[in-house]
Amino acid sequence: MKFYRRIAPVKAMAFDLDDTLYDNYPVIVRMEQELLAWLKQTHPAVAQMDKADWLTLKKRVAQQQPELKSDVTLWRFVQLKHGFLQAGYHDDEAQMAAQAGVDVALDWRSQFKVPQQSLDVLAELSDKVPLVAITNGNVDLDRVGLTPFFQSVLKAGLDGQAKPAPDLFTKAQQCLDLPAENILHVGDHLLTDIQGAKRAGFSACWFNDKARSIMTHTNGRVLPDVEIHQLLSLPELLS
Repeated sequence: MKFYRRIAPVKAMAFDLDDTLYDNYPVIVRMEQELLAWLKQTHPAVAQMDKADWLTLKKRVAQQQPELKSDVTLWRFVQLKHGFLQAGYHDDEAQMAAQAGVDVALDWRSQFKVPQQSLDVLAELSDKVPLVAITNGNVDLDRVGLTPFFQSVLKAGLDGQAKPAPDLFTKAQQCLDLPAENILHVGDHLLTDIQGAKRAGFSACWFNDKARSIMTHTNGRVLPDVEIHQLLSLPELLS
């Protein structure tokens, strides 16, 4: 554990989810593979589109509607609908097919187990202070067993603009009814988590499990208050 600044007493914690409490990369890779396989099998009209084609379409719809970046589920829906429309589907057909594709993606997106160490740490922390989840993603917390640990769950899109915008942090503070400086936000991303938290007045803990150097990190514009390399260190911040 490394301290860059002195922090106020921690009376609550906010947690990022993806890549903080679990490794999200293989989950997303598998989800994309399964969705592409479903598209090829179920919708021959788009079977010729490969991963790169869908990615290009995803970027294009975001350029046309930048607000989609704050709602990954809606972004997926619009991406798929545009793909079906390009393939000649009528609007209502494209809408139904896109929703079915979103359902497939959401199903695979939450098919994983959170590491026991993360669950144990959350259990210990939640016995001492209230916890909230703040995520730009769309994982189903009920399915992966995280719901019992959090007093509130705030998701980009449903609850406001994605981090590092202040929306989710502001709502978290309102839910906790505490001064911002007494809330410690824990996350792996220096831009969305650390910069977002500091701008909102929170204390910020960078979860750096890859042993990256903050001095050379491309997103190292804002210094965290604390840096940890394993979640097991977090209970020490309450003592």
